[in-house]
Amino acid sequence: QVQLVESGGGLVQPGGSLRLSCAASGSIFGVNPMGWFRQAPGGQRELVATFSSGGSTNYADSVKGRFAISRDNAKNTVYLQMNSLKPEDTAVYYCKLWYNSRDYWGQGTQVTVSS
Repeated sequence: QVQLVESGGGLVQPGGSLRLSCAASGSIFGVNPMGWFRQAPGGQRELVATFSSGGSTNYADSVKGRFAISRDNAKNTVYLQMNSLKPEDTAVYYCKLWYNSRDYWGQGTQVTVSS
């Protein structure tokens, strides 16, 4: 059974930084696409960044230049480095794995940007 566990969320002041981690465990073979999504209160879940199995990355326009996605294939772990955080980045951040024609989600980690 595939499981995703996120960590690294918290409260940070505007302009600060956080690093999120997502570790995938279970019967996973090969390098598979992974990504980060977020959902603000009252809003829809939206894409933040993705990392393809081929190594290419994709970012939402709102986070380009501030966030960076990376991965450790040996550990089946994906990271999201978030810099220059803004109050509008406040949301629950979810990790996603695309594997065997299925979507797997983590439980989410809260990121709050506030002074």
